[in-house]
Amino acid sequence: MVKIQIRYEGDLRCHATHGPSSVTLATDAPVDNQGRGESFSPTDLVATALGTCMLTIMGIVARRHGWDLSGATVEVEKGMVAAPVRRIGSLAVVIRVPAELDSKAQAALETAAHTCPVHKSLHPEIQIPVRFLFGAAART
Repeated sequence: MVKIQIRYEGDLRCHATHGPSSVTLATDAPVDNQGRGESFSPTDLVATALGTCMLTIMGIVARRHGWDLSGATVEVEKGMVAAPVRRIGSLAVVIRVPAELDSKAQAALETAAHTCPVHKSLHPEIQIPVRFLFGAAART
């Protein structure tokens, strides 16, 4: 188990401390929800968690097979909805892998991304379209 301690600083800002490493981060409410938008919002962290989880699980598979994922990137665009309650409505993901990989390797990496723990933990009402670009298409 991992413990994360979170302290409310006031003015819609929190500081979180990761127990095992003592690394800290700040969150701030977004401007469109009464905040200053000076840091990641809690829902931004969900989008960040999805992208980093997908790329990490892909990295585990790549390491196992000796594929080089250096320079791979993930972009996540978060969309909010207001009704019936304010929540994340969509997390559109674009994954770029500049390495030249065969179709079998690409399929394995796509499966890895879709089965990352964060993706599997998100509510099914959140739309999560994922686009993969490999090789030359990822470098443009």
